Amino acid sequence: YRLGFVATKERGIMVADEVRKNARIRGYCPLCISRCGIVSVIEDGRLFAVEADRDHPTGGTVCVKGLAAPELVYDPERILTPLRRTRPKNDSDPGWQPISWDEALALIAANLQHIAGHYGQEAVAFAVTTPSATAIADSFAWIHRLANAFGSPNILFATENCNWHRDFGAALTFGSGIGMPDFENTGCLILWGVNPAATWPAMANEILKAVRRGARLIAVDPRQVGLASRADQWLAPYPGTDGPLALALAGVLVAEGWFDRAFVSRWTNASLLVRADTGRLLTTVDIGVDVGVEAGRFLAWDVTVGGPVVHDPRALAADWALAGEFTVATPGGPVSCRPVFELVAALCRSWSPERAEAVTGVPATAIRKTARLIRCSGPVSWYTWTGTGQHANATQTARALGLLYALTGYWDDLGGNVLYTKPPVRDVSGRDLLPTAQRVKTLGLGDRPLGPPTRGWITSRDLVRAVLAEEPYPVRGLVSFGGNPLLTKPHTCGHEEALAALEFYVHADVVMTPTMRFADIVLPVASPWEREGVQAGFMIGREAESLLQLRTQVLAPLGHCRSDTQIVFDLATRLGLSQHFFGGDVEAGLSHLLEPTGITVERLRGAPAGVKAPVTTRLKKYQQGGFATPSGLIELYSSSLLEAEHPPLPEFETQVEDDDYPLILTSAKWTHYCHSQHRNLPSLRRRMPEAIVEIASADAVVYDIRDGGLVDIITSLGAVTVRARINNKLRQGVVCAQYGWWPGSLNDLLDAEAFDLISGSNPLKSSRCEIRLRTEKPPPNDGLLHEVSLNKGA
Repeated sequence: YRLGFVATKERGIMVADEVRKNARIRGYCPLCISRCGIVSVIEDGRLFAVEADRDHPTGGTVCVKGLAAPELVYDPERILTPLRRTRPKNDSDPGWQPISWDEALALIAANLQHIAGHYGQEAVAFAVTTPSATAIADSFAWIHRLANAFGSPNILFATENCNWHRDFGAALTFGSGIGMPDFENTGCLILWGVNPAATWPAMANEILKAVRRGARLIAVDPRQVGLASRADQWLAPYPGTDGPLALALAGVLVAEGWFDRAFVSRWTNASLLVRADTGRLLTTVDIGVDVGVEAGRFLAWDVTVGGPVVHDPRALAADWALAGEFTVATPGGPVSCRPVFELVAALCRSWSPERAEAVTGVPATAIRKTARLIRCSGPVSWYTWTGTGQHANATQTARALGLLYALTGYWDDLGGNVLYTKPPVRDVSGRDLLPTAQRVKTLGLGDRPLGPPTRGWITSRDLVRAVLAEEPYPVRGLVSFGGNPLLTKPHTCGHEEALAALEFYVHADVVMTPTMRFADIVLPVASPWEREGVQAGFMIGREAESLLQLRTQVLAPLGHCRSDTQIVFDLATRLGLSQHFFGGDVEAGLSHLLEPTGITVERLRGAPAGVKAPVTTRLKKYQQGGFATPSGLIELYSSSLLEAEHPPLPEFETQVEDDDYPLILTSAKWTHYCHSQHRNLPSLRRRMPEAIVEIASADAVVYDIRDGGLVDIITSLGAVTVRARINNKLRQGVVCAQYGWWPGSLNDLLDAEAFDLISGSNPLKSSRCEIRLRTEKPPPNDGLLHEVSLNKGA
């Protein structure tokens, strides 16, 4: 084992330098997005424990998954050598046969080149698990580079149900992701559909610090769990109704004049004129100015001038109208126009607190009280994640939340949501290596031209259609790194049949998963403690985001395991792509990645606690460069959505009640597990041995369900049996279950044909169901995990 320490200690923590069997090595836990600073304790050449590194900006705590790291590393069911299938895919036993790396890589390269030669490179899809909730972040960009260099436009990735609306979909409004709350200076923090206590310990610690110094906290969640129990205002909407709630809150701010009028007028497109006849924003071309520097500029109505003028946010003395109806002369005749804000205000008025109460279940009085809290407790910041993204209306929900936040005026400002500067590592994903002719072949791009396919990310539904129906063309091969879609994505009709129908499927992972039973070749992946990793910025604040850290490899890989990055480089070499992978030299690739920072690999290896990059975060960056949107402004009214034939302002359909399925089925993460991982680790399994479903106290009375009893969760697709837990802090009419268990996966009950038309997001958190008390012993494989084999893997 390559372990070691220098002659001196810092707080008793050893750092790698020489070969030793006992050491305390600083690093960070790579198992989820929190990237908590840790100390890996090595005794007798083995990983003995993981402890918090209190000097790290994210080192306040280690969750139970991090503490279980030794169990993960020494899991007796780890895959330790490449394996080849020897039996047909309809056989319950694949007949795995150990083979050498040379044999495995040769077989993979030959099969992928055969498929590409017969059907085109697009006939090979790649797949990758989430970097937010697994250690694949070490290799995420390199995996993309492999796909792009190979010529495949198709990467199966669950972004539509994870980070899309936060990091990319928000660009429809802000031209960027939503940034990060300035926890040190915020006066009011809104947590909307996110529970950092269960999913992001480092963020939870920062929020607790803010609350202790007096910041107000608003939590929007059907469950009052985690930090919601500390909230000044807890709003519990029915899942999937977050958009109407946001518009109702915005409506109160507008009606009372509790919004930043100057910011909204200058830096959003609220002042721009909208043509009544086409719904498009009025430009100088419309009024006959189609040449020169003013051509194509957007127009506002200047109250002083009494006519349309070019909107320039630098014009401090401008008096642009936010309300009214105006007639503008054009070469084609007079056109009636209204400012965007007039349309926004009308939309918000339509969602009065009383109407919103009827739809969301949140009392109108609570909506007004929360709006006043937002007004009086600035600066305001907010954060959201999957709680608002896993619905069939996710994109318009994100738009409504963005509209609400834009009214506060705190974008990229002290105490608001800030776009922090991080160490400028090079983007090695290689999107430029993929020809435009291949990019336009991305599955789903025609259906979702503003969604994940624009970045090459496809859904399981897209993949299944291409494999089984050959639409729009056949996909014959799959190269997957860590994904387990059969457990983590909704029920996609034909998913298993598609995996079985692939001509060739290779999967790299740490342990076997249910999805992998269809693979032809399995590759053994080193655990995070058996490989290096680089993190450029730790997200939660100015100091954390400036840190560049190389995570030390503290153990030699068990068996014949290799890192995902090494597998990518080795496979690229076999495929004849070594010119894009530095001749197969991972070290050279790492140096290339770090070059823009001016910090070398050697310097990072000599500083296991990381190096502060010389970066500076400047506030209100939009004042110099505007926003990366068509108008250069925050877009309350989205011309991009209008061009794609979607509503430019958030619209929502009222949810229809179903007597057969009267309850709303949502899901959440518990601290013990992440997606489908970790259920084979003994310490975690003792804490939560089986799948549960939370039921509101009032609903438990109606359905005669007792805490700890067995119940069936039933949807139109089937049923699973789980253990009931009564929760008196859960919205009545809602049940909250867990996915990722096997057999009896909750996601088998969720229909993949219901999805957001813009992003492809599925209603993993807002489907309909019924609950029935189970009075007989459940049959095998029904979801009671203590009676069936354990699920493992990412």
